[in-house]
Amino acid sequence: MPLEEYRRKRDFTKSPEPPGRPAPRRRRRDGLLFCVQKHLATQLHYDLRLEHNGVLLSWAVPKGPSLDPSVRRLAMQVEDHPIEYGSFEGVIPEGYGAGIVMLWDTGTWTPEVDDVDAALAKGDLKFRLDGYKLKGSWALVRTRGYGDRGEGRSWLLIKHRDDWSGPIDITTFAPLSVKSELDLPEILAADAPALWTSGRSAPTRSLARFRRIIEQAASIKAEREAGEAEKAPSGARRRRRPGPASASGKPPTAAKPAKKATKSATASARKTANRSAKKSVKKSATGTPAAASRRTRARR
Repeated sequence: MPLEEYRRKRDFTKSPEPPGRPAPRRRRRDGLLFCVQKHLATQLHYDLRLEHNGVLLSWAVPKGPSLDPSVRRLAMQVEDHPIEYGSFEGVIPEGYGAGIVMLWDTGTWTPEVDDVDAALAKGDLKFRLDGYKLKGSWALVRTRGYGDRGEGRSWLLIKHRDDWSGPIDITTFAPLSVKSELDLPEILAADAPALWTSGRSAPTRSLARFRRIIEQAASIKAEREAGEAEKAPSGARRRRRPGPASASGKPPTAAKPAKKATKSATASARKTANRSAKKSVKKSATGTPAAASRRTRARR
């Protein structure tokens, strides 16, 4: 069965991931799904998924996709995923893949070859993406690279030179989710920021990064709870927080609200950048990374 390995690796009584089943094959003209999920697990990486024959073919891209045609990104082929996984975003609490999953990009893809299965067998798949962040012509080329072990799992993800290629680091320029417009700490805060703080290590070798995210998530959730307490009726506030505001009896200062406003402004700026990337769907060629680069050179 196409999803046997996917199901074997997961305990769906503990994981929120969809168990899924192979979906009916769709014609190309109906639009084939693609997505990229940013996944902080054992290591931070990006998962590229392409719908084919009722499942999502999947590659883990450690450094994420690049719009620069001169950059070749390692892409390790992993087990097929169910179609429903293409919209998944959330926290996997424990077990295989434990960590935070963000829906970083989504859209449709079109093969630039007549026979996808033959192209995969040959190790040279050319295709076009039409997503919020990734567009234009791409290629996946099999290689004998790191961690391959003769299994044919090592590929290179390459952006072809076109109107949608350019020097912009898209993972930095548009880091937020296209589903929720949240970043990883906010996704964790919306779920369970205390999940990995109860005496056991976070499920990753990148412990420093994960600990920072856990701390940020806990801070975000604490601020939200404080804000909700402030909005509660005055009687409810007195019951929750009896006694004077401080030992000296002085009223609270305005420093804390100013800090909140600063954090809010920072989050707003991140989301504005993410929206600008999503709006690229509607842009003409004059708004592409390549065109922007040409205009910059002309001004110089």
